[in-house]
Amino acid sequence: MRVGTVTEIKNHEYRVGLTPESASELVANGHEVWVQSGAGLGIGASDEQYSALGAKVIATAEEVFAGCDMIVKVKEPLAPERAMLREGQILYTYLHLAPDPAQTEDLLKSGVTAIAYETVTGPNGALPLLKPMSQVAGRMSIQAGATALQKAQGGRGVLLGGVPGVMPGKVAVIGGGVVGFNAAQMAAGLGADVTILDRNPEVLERLGNYFEARAKTRFSSLANLAESVADADLVIGAVLIPGAAAPKLVTREMLGTMKKGAVLVDVAIDQGGCFETSHATTHDDPTYMVDGIVHYCVANMPGAVSRTSTYALNNVTLPHALAIANLGWKGALARDPHLAEGLNVHAGKVTYKAVATELGYDYTPVSELLA
Repeated sequence: MRVGTVTEIKNHEYRVGLTPESASELVANGHEVWVQSGAGLGIGASDEQYSALGAKVIATAEEVFAGCDMIVKVKEPLAPERAMLREGQILYTYLHLAPDPAQTEDLLKSGVTAIAYETVTGPNGALPLLKPMSQVAGRMSIQAGATALQKAQGGRGVLLGGVPGVMPGKVAVIGGGVVGFNAAQMAAGLGADVTILDRNPEVLERLGNYFEARAKTRFSSLANLAESVADADLVIGAVLIPGAAAPKLVTREMLGTMKKGAVLVDVAIDQGGCFETSHATTHDDPTYMVDGIVHYCVANMPGAVSRTSTYALNNVTLPHALAIANLGWKGALARDPHLAEGLNVHAGKVTYKAVATELGYDYTPVSELLA
């Protein structure tokens, strides 16, 4: 199979779908790899490094899209990229379709087979291809929130860790999954006063056992959530419903109870955001104010630490890329039911139930396509 990767064109997105090392693995398995010239520069990988490991450097994205059987990316294809997709081609990347009807419509029209990193599953309902980026985003959310809290950025002027004789900042983390855990780790490490909210008693017990006195856990009832948000200097939105739009947990009304200059960081913005007042921002212009509250809603946070993020992502996406290249999409999905959960769109059909439900499409089970 001919596998291609291109330069990401989303604002300040420096990650790349295949590292030189990943390209070499595909080549070693008998496949041809095309890499758009300059695609790896954001992680410090030159065209020469790709060439030395057996990849073919191609001048333009148009040539890569036209010539490759499978396109491996990081972020969802933007409109100019979607226009280059074709029937029978495999797209393997993050998609986040539920809050993005325009992308979904274009993918359906193209006839492409689209496999989404974020819905590929693992044992016990895990999301292994989402996990490393959730780890990065969770840790970055505290860095971003700490910066936004500075007075010059519109924040309250609070240092999260405080200093001797001055109380630390209060951090409320909504959601105790991978993002929330990593955010709480970072916040607690800085010495902040951390509260993690979740509705799953088992998650709360696990977090309580891990953090002990370094962070508090609280059941996420409506009353507890409202109280925690009102009390916080920094609120991290870390909720996820796999493949579906995020629930709006913090309402516009709640902003009126918060301290002026407090900060909301919405890590769920890829899935539409979990704050009612959220809309996606970029690394160019990451924050905005609503009712005196700073909102940080960058949709590709891990892109800012592109080298760490790309290598972490490739560690988990490469085995599936090899399986798809070696067996074809149908053979790979038939062999691995966890990978089959990643199929969101195929030949004009929506094959992921949460996306079909959210956007009003008929749902075609993957099992029907594999029968």
